[in-house]
Amino acid sequence: MLDPSSSEEESEELVEEESGKEPLAPAAARLSPSRPGEGPGGGGGAGGGGSGGGLQPGGRGGGAARPASPSPSVASEKEKDELERLQREEEERKRKLQLYVFVMRCIAYPFNAKQPTDMARRQQKISKQQLQTIKDRFQAFLNGETQIVADEAFINAVQSYYEVFLKSDRVARMVQSGGCSANDSREVFKKHIEKRVRSLPEIDGLSKETVLSSWMAKFDAIYRGEEDPRKQQARMTASAASELILSKEQLYEMFQNILGIKKFEHQLLYNACQLDNPDEQAAQIRRELDGRLQMAEQIAKERKFPKFVSKEMENMYIEELKSSVNLLMANLESMPVSKGGSEFKLQKLKRSHNTSIIDMGEENENQLSKSDVVLSFSLEVVIMEVQGLKSLAPNRIVYCTMEVEGGEKLQTDQAEASKPTWGTQGDFTTTHALPAVKVKLFTESTGVLALEDKELGRVVLHPTPNSPKQSEWHKMTVSKNCPDQDLKIKLAVRMDKPQNMKHSGYLWAIGKNVWKRWKKRFFVLVQVSQYTFAMCSYREKKAEPQELLQLDGYTVDYTDPQPGLEGGRAFFNAVKEGDTVIFASDDEQDRILWVQAMYRATGQSHKPVPPTQVQKLNAKGGNVPQLDAPISQFYADRAQKHGMDEFISSNPCNFDHASLFEMVQRLTLDHRLNDSYSCLGWFSPGQVFVLDEYCARNGVRGCHRHLCYLRDLLERAENGAMIDPTLLHYSFAFCASHVHGNRPDGIGTVTVDEKERFEEIKERLRLLLENQITHFRYCFPFGRPEGALKATLSLLERVLMKDIVTPVPQEEVKTVIRKCLEQAALVNYTRLSEYAKIEENVGRLVTPAKKLEDTIRLAELVIEVLQQNEEHHAEAFAWWSDLMVEHAETFLSLFAVDMDAALEVQPPDTWDSFPLFQLLNDSLRSDYNLCNGKFHKHLQDLFAPLVVRYVDLMESSIAQSIHRGFERESWEPVKSLTSNLPNVNLPNVNLPKVPNLPVNIPLGIPQMPSFSAPSWMAAIYDSDNGSGTSEDLFWKLDALQTFIRDLHWPEEEFGKHLEQRLKLMASDMIESCVKRTRIAFEVKLQKTSRSTDFRVPQSICTMFNVMVDAKAQSTKLCSMEMGQEHQYHSKIDELIEETVKEMITLLVAKFVTILEGVLAKLSRYDEGTLFSSFLSFTVKAASKYVDVPKPGMDVADAYVTFVRHSQDVLRDKVNEEMYIERLFDQWYTSSMNVVCTWLTDRMDLQLHIYQLKTLIRIVKKTYRDFRLQGVLDSTLNSKTYETIRNRLTVEEATASVSEGGGLQGITMKDSDEEDEEDD
Repeated sequence: MLDPSSSEEESEELVEEESGKEPLAPAAARLSPSRPGEGPGGGGGAGGGGSGGGLQPGGRGGGAARPASPSPSVASEKEKDELERLQREEEERKRKLQLYVFVMRCIAYPFNAKQPTDMARRQQKISKQQLQTIKDRFQAFLNGETQIVADEAFINAVQSYYEVFLKSDRVARMVQSGGCSANDSREVFKKHIEKRVRSLPEIDGLSKETVLSSWMAKFDAIYRGEEDPRKQQARMTASAASELILSKEQLYEMFQNILGIKKFEHQLLYNACQLDNPDEQAAQIRRELDGRLQMAEQIAKERKFPKFVSKEMENMYIEELKSSVNLLMANLESMPVSKGGSEFKLQKLKRSHNTSIIDMGEENENQLSKSDVVLSFSLEVVIMEVQGLKSLAPNRIVYCTMEVEGGEKLQTDQAEASKPTWGTQGDFTTTHALPAVKVKLFTESTGVLALEDKELGRVVLHPTPNSPKQSEWHKMTVSKNCPDQDLKIKLAVRMDKPQNMKHSGYLWAIGKNVWKRWKKRFFVLVQVSQYTFAMCSYREKKAEPQELLQLDGYTVDYTDPQPGLEGGRAFFNAVKEGDTVIFASDDEQDRILWVQAMYRATGQSHKPVPPTQVQKLNAKGGNVPQLDAPISQFYADRAQKHGMDEFISSNPCNFDHASLFEMVQRLTLDHRLNDSYSCLGWFSPGQVFVLDEYCARNGVRGCHRHLCYLRDLLERAENGAMIDPTLLHYSFAFCASHVHGNRPDGIGTVTVDEKERFEEIKERLRLLLENQITHFRYCFPFGRPEGALKATLSLLERVLMKDIVTPVPQEEVKTVIRKCLEQAALVNYTRLSEYAKIEENVGRLVTPAKKLEDTIRLAELVIEVLQQNEEHHAEAFAWWSDLMVEHAETFLSLFAVDMDAALEVQPPDTWDSFPLFQLLNDSLRSDYNLCNGKFHKHLQDLFAPLVVRYVDLMESSIAQSIHRGFERESWEPVKSLTSNLPNVNLPNVNLPKVPNLPVNIPLGIPQMPSFSAPSWMAAIYDSDNGSGTSEDLFWKLDALQTFIRDLHWPEEEFGKHLEQRLKLMASDMIESCVKRTRIAFEVKLQKTSRSTDFRVPQSICTMFNVMVDAKAQSTKLCSMEMGQEHQYHSKIDELIEETVKEMITLLVAKFVTILEGVLAKLSRYDEGTLFSSFLSFTVKAASKYVDVPKPGMDVADAYVTFVRHSQDVLRDKVNEEMYIERLFDQWYTSSMNVVCTWLTDRMDLQLHIYQLKTLIRIVKKTYRDFRLQGVLDSTLNSKTYETIRNRLTVEEATASVSEGGGLQGITMKDSDEEDEEDD
């Protein structure tokens, strides 16, 4: 409590400071609260202290300070308006001050409510500045400006969280509404990453829970920034504690802020109301309750009832009033009076409601007995020192004993007579109001026969709770034969006042039934229970009172001195019907204290006023307890000086507490919504406690309280504040049960006003809930606050009920929610399109490409909205999941309008819209509810013709490319072509992997796409020697099928149709390719040489490779699944196999033709021909003069070289080993057959030496070369070969006999030298 002088100085300073704020205010605004306005300038208004502002004591003219007004009438109107405004402010200020007095009393002495400890703890809310700070911290992390180490997955999660949540306008709106807490942002991130972490692959030794906790720790580090976590934790702990429970001082300060009360006003009111005096507060409550009882009786007597919905409720209303007072009395009675006092309860509280609650005339049933009054005192006796011991030797031992009459005896330590000091304290407990404390001084006896120590002196004290507590010197009583007659002892005696003793002291008294003689007695005012007090007189050394007076029904007041009564100076009396007791004290201050104490005890409505001003303190009687009277009177004078006495002395029963409570609850809600917690409309525990206490103490009806609360909450919610629907549900359910007569505690009275207000609020609440459900994405962004949307739906169902018992039909609820969600679809799409800035393009020339780009971006946003609805809001709509599906379809149908408009303006035969289909289809087909739904079918119907047209054009284009490509085909391998091709970029993975067709396609067959096979095609197909046309064909077919497959067409029948058509197309195209290659192969062979100069051209190998690729691609491009796997594949395979056989046959035939040419040359040397004879003669003649080359070796060598070169080229260039083996097998077999046939034709002829040598060389080299190429021995050593070998061996033997070495080392026998020579 501040010193009174400091608060007064503070108040004066505040008034002076505020007076300087409005120098031009009218004089009426500067009137003191305690003085009426003077003169016409200040008439009618009282100036404001407190919150009025601009106050000065006394009025003065303000004309000189104001500028000259152009018109007196205008100026007077302004002054009048200003005066009315000031008057309204003054009335409001007075109303708040009066209200604060009632609130202070509730806080000072609560006896009905406690601060609840089971309320949900509210989280700190995020402000706009904090949101911006959080954004900056996350942006700094994403920019790499923090020291937090993170992997790519976490960075991506934070990036998504930053873009989707932190930058969302819905989050900004939630922050503005006061409903966003730090916990909300944390929970959204946690939910955001859970799906990401669950989708990650499993890692041995690292659980996903560990990853989650690690990510959350990093999130907290980013969110916290550079703040010290220990400081934040301490701050959070302190704030949480203040959120749970508040001290009285904190509650006073809170409601000062709520009601706009200044500190010095609080100090004045606090001191004047004696809020620190529980007895005064309990007495105030008793007076209030008596007043409420009288008011109830007056209402019943005058029949001034509120208007009820039923006439029978009037009597019930009186019973409710009396019952509520009865309950308050019981609560007050249950408050503890003392630690050890008896529990005396008023039996009258248990009587029937049909009788009067308290009847002061019935004394017999509640008479107190002396045994009911029990007092317990604590005494502290401290022995300090003794003076006057002169006769004892200095070293003699002395000590003291102390005792309370009827109690135990205590002894001090021993001390020498030269220094008799102790400082020993003895603690005693007694039930005597006037106890006797005995202290004795002893010295040890020196005599041998002495049985006990010698007593030197004693002192007997009779302390009271009002006795001085400091140590004093007391003269001791000594025996006559003691030489030290002037012994003094210094003692300190403290007697504590028990809690149930309200006042004590000596009074003169006389009464009719008690204290029948005018005599001075020791009186104690004892509180036996909250409603029972007794005036008791005590004698010394007695525990029970000698006489007592129960104060029930008595009225105490000051009175004049009574003639004939001698003794006592200041008189007062206690009066009751048929009895008067007169008391008198020795001074005025003591009388004031006694009257105040008895005034609190009697609970009377009349407040006694001292007949004279407070006298100056008596020097003798000015002890500490008596200072209470002048100080309390001083506080009352100060309060009167500042105009506060009217608020303090006002009778609470004369006020409309319904309207006062409505004001304090509204102001408290405003204060709560503006504090640092995300309260969602819930009061803090301290606020709930004060409001509960106010309602109970002042009889505010519960329905009125909750109706006002609902109205205030609805106003805030309608203005954009975030209000918890559970709170609305709680208050609405209370009001509904009350109005419909279904309260848990029975039927209560219902006023017409309550019912009308309830119906009005019910309709407002219904509209609010429907609006919130319509704007669920914005009222409950990202599903926050948690469970709010679900609670809103539950509350709507409750609001739609006709009464409290009959449930509303589900179809009716479904109809309302369906209507809301239909509107929600329009709201969501409108805001989404505004966000995507689609509307900006209206009325402007926008290219089709730009419009399509905007539509694809809008589609991405549409999908994101649907995903967020599913993730954050689907659980709340679990009971209405079909309505959410309808909402999604409606939402998509709105998008379909813009999508259709964008697609209509696209040029014909353009395919840039396919990514839009893929984007939407991939999303819809993964949604069980939307797959093949209304929008999905519309999307299919929209794109099905486009897909068919695309496939048609691609088929024509591919067919045309085959036709023209093979006409111009050079049959060079792709590897050599790619260096001359233009750069072709890889297709985007998100777009169709298919070449675009030109837009301006002429009538007839579309033009072939102007591109060739890309350079990366070899890597795809593991081939680098196919022709440009074939590789282009295979790539186009594969890209087309991949594109169509990636469309994931949802309708199964059309999807199969597309697949079947593409497979058939591929089969036809490959068939055409194979046939054209076969024709080109034959033409190419026909143009080549037939001599041994023939070399296998690159084009021949390329054609073989085309067959290889065709076979490989047919497996992938032509095979159907599900039973038709080989339908097309087997046909094209057979064609390829037949074509390859034909090509091998043609090539082998070519090789055989060359061999036949060689053999034809050898035929000229046949035996018996003219040419053979001529050649033999010529050679022999010439060999005599010059070295003639070996005849026939050039031909053999040329053929062998041709074979080897052809084998190497084919082995190197053709990519299929199996084809090579088949070719070589057939080539070898055919060659041997030709040679064998040629020899068979000359069976009867002997071979010319030159024929023999050439054949031996050709056969041996052919055999060996084909063996090296991997031809099997079974093929090499065929019967044909054996026949040839045998014939040549015989011919060789014959020639060696006839020619005598003419073979020159050429023989059919194997020989290494020959091999080396040949090589």
